[in-house]
Formats: sequence, C-alpha cells, structure tokens
Amino acid sequence: MYKRILLKLSGEALDEKNSDSIFDANSVKSICEKIKALHDGGLEIAIVIGAGNIWRGKIADKLSLERVPADFMGMLGTVINAIGMSGALKAIGVESIVFSALPSIKGVTFDYDADKVKEELSQGKICFLAGGTGKPFFTTDTAAALRAIETNCDAILMAKNGVKGVYDKDPSKYPDAKFLPVVTYQQMKDMNIQIMDQSAVELIEKSDIEILVFSMQDVENFQKAARGENVGTICKKEL
Repeated sequence: MYKRILLKLSGEALDEKNSDSIFDANSVKSICEKIKALHDGGLEIAIVIGAGNIWRGKIADKLSLERVPADFMGMLGTVINAIGMSGALKAIGVESIVFSALPSIKGVTFDYDADKVKEELSQGKICFLAGGTGKPFFTTDTAAALRAIETNCDAILMAKNGVKGVYDKDPSKYPDAKFLPVVTYQQMKDMNIQIMDQSAVELIEKSDIEILVFSMQDVENFQKAARGENVGTICKKEL
C-alpha cells in the first residue's frame, strides 16, 4: 500500500464528449468520488491535471500562435481545471488546496512550494499542483514527474480513458498491439512508448517512484492501483 501518490489526470477526462462544454458534470463528479474513496482510505494525494479539455497545441498552430504564449495558455488551463476539481471535491466534503507554479490568485491559489505541499499532504489535504512547471516547453507529464520527486511520492497513478495500460504500440492504430503488464523505464525509451514524454521518463527513472497506468472506467481500479496491485501496467526502474 502506497502512503503518498501523485494522481495524473488528463484534461480530456473532464470534458463533455457530445458538446463544446469543457466540463461534464457527471465525469467530474465520478472522478471526485474515486478520489474521495482513496482519500478516505488514508492515502495522501497530490494531483496534476492536464488542460486538453480547454487548450491544445494544435489549436495554437491553427491560430498561428508562437510556442511560448501558447504554452502559458495551457498552463492557465490546468489552473482552471484544478480550481474546478477542488470546488467539486469540497462539495462532497473533501478538503483540498490548489498550488500553482504561476503567480497565485489571491484567495484561490497558492504559490507552489514543495515543503508546504508536503506539510499539507501530511495533514490530510488533497493538493492540486497546477500551472505545469511554470515555464514553457515542458508538458504536464514532466510537471507530474518533477512534482512527484519533489514531494516524495511513492508512485504516480495515471488514470486513462479507453485503454487498460501500456502497449508496445498504439492499440487504436495497430490491432496486433501487445499489452505490457510490466515495463521498465529503459524499455519505454527504447521502444518509444508514448505513455509519458521522454523528458518525464528521464526524470523519473533516476528515482524509485513507480508509475501505474490503468483504465479509469472501473472504479475499483483506483483502489487496487493505490494498493500497488497490477490492474494495468506497472512502469518501474527495473524488473
């Protein structure tokens, strides 16, 4: 059983698939209930959320935006998602706090500080770590790896839509894609497996932190993954 984990969620997990809404109330509520179950079990939880429901790089290309301002728009999107999820957790009785690598919004977010985050986690608060790394050219994957290391997390839990874990190639494109129940960080780099970007893998492989990749469709998977059970794919330093 892990004591402290970083939960990595995609922004797309929050949106409404059949409309232009960036949030789907049922999806947000469902995710929050799963997080609450982990929290009620005594787990210390930090959360990094992407911004894919609000902003994606391909939109920047269509608007002919330069990379730096486009990346900051994505970082701001993660702040919006974190504030929204924090409010939804509060509505079901779970206390959380939003830290941001971007300048704080008075009364809403707090400046990211690893020691402060660890203190709040140890006191039972869920901590959202928004704003990416605060710098352009880095993805939320890299932010998740960096924050997990800085806040002494035991594992990163990556809840995915539509796949049960890691494959040797994209299963949506290749019917013969092979499911991998266990994979090392070196194998991820050698096989160019895109579950996380390469810079994130290079960061995490120097630590003892494991990454568990699993389907978020089954509510039991969250609890099982938190216990270290192999419900999807375990990514680690060595076999």
